Amino acid sequence: MLLGGLRYLIPVIEAAHRLGHYVITVDYVPGNVAHGYSDEYHNLSILDRDAVLSLARELQIDGIMSFAVDPGVVTAAYVAEKMGLPFQGSYESVSILQDKARFRAFLAANGFNVPAARGFTSRAEALASVNQFNWPVIVKPVDSAGSKGVSRVDSPAGLPAAVEYAMSESHSGTIIIEDFLEKEGCSSDSECFTVNGRLCFCSFSDQRFDARAENPYTPAAYSWPSEMPESAQSELTSELQRLMSLLGMRSGIYNVETRLCTDGKPYIMEVSPRGGGNRLAEMLGYAASAPLIESAVRFALGEESGAEQLEMPRYNGYLAEVILHADRDGEFAGLEISPDFSGHIVEEDLWVKQGDKVSSFTGANHAIGTLVVRFADRDSLTDALADISAWCRVRLR
Repeated sequence: MLLGGLRYLIPVIEAAHRLGHYVITVDYVPGNVAHGYSDEYHNLSILDRDAVLSLARELQIDGIMSFAVDPGVVTAAYVAEKMGLPFQGSYESVSILQDKARFRAFLAANGFNVPAARGFTSRAEALASVNQFNWPVIVKPVDSAGSKGVSRVDSPAGLPAAVEYAMSESHSGTIIIEDFLEKEGCSSDSECFTVNGRLCFCSFSDQRFDARAENPYTPAAYSWPSEMPESAQSELTSELQRLMSLLGMRSGIYNVETRLCTDGKPYIMEVSPRGGGNRLAEMLGYAASAPLIESAVRFALGEESGAEQLEMPRYNGYLAEVILHADRDGEFAGLEISPDFSGHIVEEDLWVKQGDKVSSFTGANHAIGTLVVRFADRDSLTDALADISAWCRVRLR
């Protein structure tokens, strides 16, 4: 059973079919694209844990995932625990990872590097906290993904609007306010994998943003391997292993966000027991020949064959994924790519056609496709990503 129906589930469904499995998708949006690839669809809110559990028992499922669908992860863990199915961790451990306020508190209690942070369920209480933080701060829902509801606030005057925005995107009505950590270089958003609690695959990316986008905190490109210093990567890998051990995690894929900050410390920002959005697991197949999606399906069904293929990444050149997006609302009129870059294109994946309405880039859900490019050296990749609009342009009318 896969919770959700986003296009990021399509390669998971295809991998499950290659392995000979029957796939059931569940959410309350019948028109979501992935339902056209599954063997069976049920219209049900993935936030309703007991309803999903009842359906899972009725269908006698053998495994459950919420791949790249953040709202369903806790539900998947709940169903797995109630039915004795394989999952990365216990319902309690997954609940800690999936709640940004609880996760920050857990990190602080266990001696990890962590920004000052506090969760709020009340707008009034959040607005009364202005003297508790070092400005600027980041305000975000505790339970959303894709940068929805996230704002940087530089002074108390901007807090009311940011709190309102975060509350509007929170499923639980809970937000978090935390000190803004100034990063050194690029932040990382990439995938990891544990087998029986051992961190056997741990990758780091360079995550880039479009400063001209309506939401400048929505990732606009990723590249591998990361330029983060090896010393910071090594410390983060060790700390991620410590985190997995403390939480008693088992086997499966994780989307992990980290950053090295100007205070010289590396920070674990988020760890979610699911594949990441923006096709990150697929990109690591290109970048490091890592069979993450197939492995995630196998372990979700308790099959440990193929675990020997999971090892720390060895990268094949310098690869980048560009998240195609529009800088304003309009109608899609085409994608222009400079002929000079044709030799670097690995894959072009457009999700819209001419005449389709597109929205300005306020969140990952407003992406219109992806572009995968490869370079022989880091300097060429860095130069290309420094100004994507110089060689790749989304035309609107």
